[in-house]
Amino acid sequence: MRRRPKTPAAPLPQRDGIDPVRVRLPADPDGVWGTVREHLVERFGGAIGAGRVEAMVRGGRFVTADGPVDDELTYRPGMYVWFHRDFAPEVPVPFGIGIVHRDERIVIADKPHFLATTPRGRHVTETAVARLRRELALPELQPAHRLDRLTAGLALFVVRPEDRGAYQNLFAERRVRKEYEAVAPYDAGVALPVTVRSRIVKERGVIAAREEAGEPNAESRIELAGHRGGLGRYRLLPATGRTHQLRVHMNGLGLPILNDPVYPVVAEEPDPDDFTHPLQLLAKVLEFTDPVDGRERRFESGLRLAAWTRDGVQGDSSDQ
Repeated sequence: MRRRPKTPAAPLPQRDGIDPVRVRLPADPDGVWGTVREHLVERFGGAIGAGRVEAMVRGGRFVTADGPVDDELTYRPGMYVWFHRDFAPEVPVPFGIGIVHRDERIVIADKPHFLATTPRGRHVTETAVARLRRELALPELQPAHRLDRLTAGLALFVVRPEDRGAYQNLFAERRVRKEYEAVAPYDAGVALPVTVRSRIVKERGVIAAREEAGEPNAESRIELAGHRGGLGRYRLLPATGRTHQLRVHMNGLGLPILNDPVYPVVAEEPDPDDFTHPLQLLAKVLEFTDPVDGRERRFESGLRLAAWTRDGVQGDSSDQ
């Protein structure tokens, strides 16, 4: 089997912790594009305007492995071109990222509420991976898994590209024990502990996931750790990792997690600078056997859920 040549390293450095966009020029059997500039104008002109693309070419914003693209660079299929997008202004998330552990292979971060793990949609530079690359001077840092933007707690990042696959496989193969904590209404009529198994479906472009009949693809154990003042503190142990799984399963029990803007009802999107009602869900513990050196690893978040620790009270005699 003929191997595709190795992709060359990007000739542009990261900007604000974000890699440049890489484009591989497609085949052109009919000779439509005489120059790289012509292809770029056709490819991106509809999104940002032909004039803007032309200005980026003139400004040296598009770069190949041999240097900037100019008006006359001949089109060659398979050539790589890199450029940086213009980032839209983002409201800074006013919470720092805690570092629970750092060594030559991994970083275990305590991600705050409201901070996305990776660039997506309108969250690009205000993401955990971009921030950590900048703050720790680790430009090759990559996440091994993704924690929802609204969920706080432990996220594992890999320092070296050659190690990323090993740590990603831990999560893909369900070899990581994950423990979450949540604050939700207390209902003495809900028998706990319970293991919930259901089929969860999440459609692209639809905010809320849903449960439907069929073979279960999601499993969560729900335990009550304590209750007071009409609220319960819950220990959540997911055996699978479907999108919004814990939020869906808690809502299905009639115990929607406090400040959840999606379950049971999708609320209007808050102002981007409103950080006053964080979802009361915390990724509390990660445990796994290190795939590189075989060591048993256990990490615990230093964060606490505000709805439970308000006024410095951790619990009362009803805690179990």
